[in-house]
Amino acid sequence: MKQILYRLFEHQYLGRDEARQILQNIASGAYSDAQIASLITVFLMRSISVEELSGFREALLDMRVPVDLSEYKPIDIVGTGGDGKNTFNVSTCACLVVAGAGYQVVKHGNYGATSVSGASNVMENHGVKFTNNVAQLRRSMDACGIAYLHAPLFNPALKAVAPVRKNLGVRSFFNILGPLVNPVIPAYQLLGVYNLPLLRLYSYTYQVSKTRYAVVHSLDGYDEISLTSEFKVSMPEKEKVYTPESLGFVRCTEADLYGGDTPEDAAKIFDSVLQNTATEAQRNCVIVNAAFAIQVICPEKKIEACLDEARESLHSGRALETFRKFIAVNA
Repeated sequence: MKQILYRLFEHQYLGRDEARQILQNIASGAYSDAQIASLITVFLMRSISVEELSGFREALLDMRVPVDLSEYKPIDIVGTGGDGKNTFNVSTCACLVVAGAGYQVVKHGNYGATSVSGASNVMENHGVKFTNNVAQLRRSMDACGIAYLHAPLFNPALKAVAPVRKNLGVRSFFNILGPLVNPVIPAYQLLGVYNLPLLRLYSYTYQVSKTRYAVVHSLDGYDEISLTSEFKVSMPEKEKVYTPESLGFVRCTEADLYGGDTPEDAAKIFDSVLQNTATEAQRNCVIVNAAFAIQVICPEKKIEACLDEARESLHSGRALETFRKFIAVNA
């Protein structure tokens, strides 16, 4: 690892096979925490290349606990994290809204590394027991149209680096990799990124895969559609910049989306969204992300129709009922 780090410090890049081998070595415990932290730091100081990203991704998918849920043709809604905004669990709420609207969802998530609450924090706060038992995941899909995959149970490398990531508290290339290594390899994905170079990197990566995708980025730095600014959406057939107002929303502020100071704070906001007692800004942020996820699945639908579906799922209580069923099956 010492020689690899020297090369990286001299601004050299890894080849795909080399990147794959490094991730395999991390999973096997070949490197110290300090060496892993140094590797993470390199990719904070420069952009990751397509070859490096592909090699890291191949290693994680090769080592994953495989889960075949392909017959459900599910969607995953996920952000890279690392935007420094500490929002509440927008993607997880949006997953439940989409499931409540009748679509199949497989959410892949983890504990928060750069924010107070990740998807696994909010799930655990509600008594959800994580599993990699495929039969149990299928029961969850059949009962409520959604299953949750806690990332460390499906990939040894993610488990190996979790303490380092938490202690560093900064974004890393694992934030970039996480959305690409859902072990189900879902048919559809809505991915939020924290800058435009990442939007282009992911769009290129998805173009050579079978996943139908949308990559979204709010131009003021959010890794989701925040409605705090203009936002860009990249799909296979188009790229477009939207304003909140063009979709009928009132622009909100960073304070409106703050996730609180503890996982319990974030869980309360999560509950209030599903119970329709949250602020308009919080609910709208979830609705718009869910709507664009629905459009990924149904590209023939106009975004206005997708927004109507998302609103109906939330306002009718179907999203909340979906979550209650999910807890009953998975607690």
